[in-house]
Amino acid sequence: MTTASATAATSRPAAWRLAVFASLAVPLAGAGLPLAVYLPPYYAQELGLGLGLVGAIFMISRLGDAVIDPLVGGWSDRTRSRFGRRKPWIAAGAPLFALATAAIFAPGLLGVRPGAVWLSAWLAVFYIGWTMIQIPVSAWAGELAAQYHERSRVQTFFHVTTAAGLLLVLVLPAILDQVAARAGVAANQELKVAVMGGFILVTFVPAIAATLLLVKEPAAPTPPAGPSTLKRDLAVAARDPLLRKVLTSDFAVTLGQLIRSSLFVFFVSAYMGRPDLAAGLFLLQFVFGVFAGPIWLQIGYRLGKHRTAVAGEIVQVGVNLALLLVTPEALPLLIGLTIAQGLAQGSGNLMLRAMVSDVADKQRLETGVDRTGLLFSIFSLTGKAATAVAVGVALPLVGALGFKPGATNGAEALLGLKLVFALGPALAHAASAWLIAGFSLDEQRHGDIRRQLDERDGLAGPLATPAE
Repeated sequence: MTTASATAATSRPAAWRLAVFASLAVPLAGAGLPLAVYLPPYYAQELGLGLGLVGAIFMISRLGDAVIDPLVGGWSDRTRSRFGRRKPWIAAGAPLFALATAAIFAPGLLGVRPGAVWLSAWLAVFYIGWTMIQIPVSAWAGELAAQYHERSRVQTFFHVTTAAGLLLVLVLPAILDQVAARAGVAANQELKVAVMGGFILVTFVPAIAATLLLVKEPAAPTPPAGPSTLKRDLAVAARDPLLRKVLTSDFAVTLGQLIRSSLFVFFVSAYMGRPDLAAGLFLLQFVFGVFAGPIWLQIGYRLGKHRTAVAGEIVQVGVNLALLLVTPEALPLLIGLTIAQGLAQGSGNLMLRAMVSDVADKQRLETGVDRTGLLFSIFSLTGKAATAVAVGVALPLVGALGFKPGATNGAEALLGLKLVFALGPALAHAASAWLIAGFSLDEQRHGDIRRQLDERDGLAGPLATPAE
């Protein structure tokens, strides 16, 4: 093995550099929640576009976003420039993301009363910019470290900053509500949305600048001698049984998380009879979610990635099944389970995301083609698909069982809500654990793959430089 190969294989990115790089997750994660929770009712009610029209605009925008993901992932894999493969895409997407955020979140400050055309156009720009940043950043994160456990460490930094971004953007509306209540007025919805947009921009600008300037991108591996097309690469990826295990397991764990999230407020408000605690308990889960990443990283060092993913999913199965024991009088039990859920939050997602890079290494050894960006774009699609299925299944199901939001519900309807809230996530997390159990690409096998890649890269020419 060459000296360059050995350096690349053993490099350990400094914690401060990883913190700078992962800071991008704060605005990116912070943007996702308002898009799903606050912006649709703001445009539908406050700006008078109507629920049907706004729903159609957001759905079409998300479908378009799903098409863009693999294109950006595949194209960024093929990009060659003196700045790297990922940085040009991120730099190009940054102004689109920033301008669209201002246009969507604060149209009033721009002197505009937006209509359907404005919302549709700027949502399209927003999602294009977001994808041009998110997919290359995900691929870059997978390339920052070559070692098996170091990849888990990189993803842990992203997990913590993602949780922090979600927590902060959830806190902002609550703070505004408290300020308005003390002033004896109702909180202005337009102000809430504008403040969240401001938070996204204030955290995004320094994060994007620091990342592009202070974090080195590894050089691209030597391109394959033979032809490689996006269509062919997608076909190769789809045939990989290990990738299918990762994707289906991530779909299941994300489905479980989102079924729980979509019903959480209903459960606390209607079943527990405590609407005053719904937002606070939801926030409590994210508070403890910030601490989840380091805990599961340490477990991953001992068990390996796929076993840790299985363990995390089994814990979440237990937490959700324990919800069957909750009664309206058992508020302390619900609080305890909410904290436990927070501490288990994202344990499976964290490890599965780190495993995508290992699968990309295996595919590069077998085919000579680096598909890291493409694989992360497909991984992103499974999360988006799970989001659509969770809302499309959970809400109609509790409705079919008789539950009506905002109305007086009988005992049978509330029991139906409780069963879906507890058993839906439990079954999904159990499926996730079953799907990833027996994953064969463990630390030893990945070490063999990396050694072969390093030897081949050392003979072929330029090799990825270390992250430092």
